[in-house]
Amino acid sequence: MDKHVEVTIYDIAEKLNLATSTISRALKNHHSISKKTIEKVKKTANEMGYRPNNLAASLRSKITKTIGVLLPTITQPFLSSLISGVEIAARKAGYSVVIMQSHDSYKEEVDLVKALYDNRVSGVICSLAMETVDTSHFQMFMDSQTPLVFVDRVPKGFNTYRVVIDNYTAGYRATKHLISQGCKRIAHITAGSEFGSIYFERKRGYLDALKEHGLPVDENLIVRVKSITYEDGEKASAKLLGMKNPPDGIFAPGDILGVSAIQVAKKKGFKVPEELAVIGFNDDPISHIIDPNLSTVTHPAEKMGQASAEIILSKLKNPKKDEIREIAFLNTEVLIRESSSRKQ
Repeated sequence: MDKHVEVTIYDIAEKLNLATSTISRALKNHHSISKKTIEKVKKTANEMGYRPNNLAASLRSKITKTIGVLLPTITQPFLSSLISGVEIAARKAGYSVVIMQSHDSYKEEVDLVKALYDNRVSGVICSLAMETVDTSHFQMFMDSQTPLVFVDRVPKGFNTYRVVIDNYTAGYRATKHLISQGCKRIAHITAGSEFGSIYFERKRGYLDALKEHGLPVDENLIVRVKSITYEDGEKASAKLLGMKNPPDGIFAPGDILGVSAIQVAKKKGFKVPEELAVIGFNDDPISHIIDPNLSTVTHPAEKMGQASAEIILSKLKNPKKDEIREIAFLNTEVLIRESSSRKQ
């Protein structure tokens, strides 16, 4: 058969002289079809180059068996691991995953949300773009009863499922560690708006740690970046280390920002950690590569992805279940490495 011609169940039925309904059931391992017939049908289908048309089947049933994942980017190791977790859970349940990137743009996020809706995805997992302060474009999923889960970067006040860590406690512990190493002027690089809660919560933890340990809050030591990138981290670190009275510690809410702080410090002649202690966030692979190794806070990305997918699958299985819940992973921990470990 011509490889460019799509093989259908009608072609298989004709070849085997069986009813199309028998072919369809055999391909689905239906209990009404004998094992011998199932094996024969599948062998013939394979030899003929048959591929199931899942899209056509899903449009007929209005169920795509596809989970849409909308993230700021797939280049960050944390988000790549999160995708892996989603795919593991989805694949086990027979669902496929479509991944889209907003590139931290609100406009792109709005357009992609509409695309996911138009493609009738079974459920949506989203980590908000940095620019997003209005989440009304997600309401269409709520109105159509399409399960929606926000993960990591979650909005405040949107009544749906959320999968997060305890960002406040993580920020508090990271700052407390720097204080325990003798730091007195601790800078913090923050990101996004107060609408997306994760960076706001990490900053709140940082501020409370300073206050509880009797250290003054200096607004000049808090620098906001537009995105979690090396370039933005480099600018922020250069600004902080160019001050007349520079910080002796930096808490960065992403490892790439922590890495840029170490490299800027080394270029400017600061000894890390003796003159500048640095701690990042996520435990990305780069934290092990940089010299000195970067202290960081663990972030259970794959578990968060799996949990997000499992919520959607559970909701699809039991649509009447109405509770809205937040899953907070409290098992983050501070990993102390060379970049912040001062010999007391």
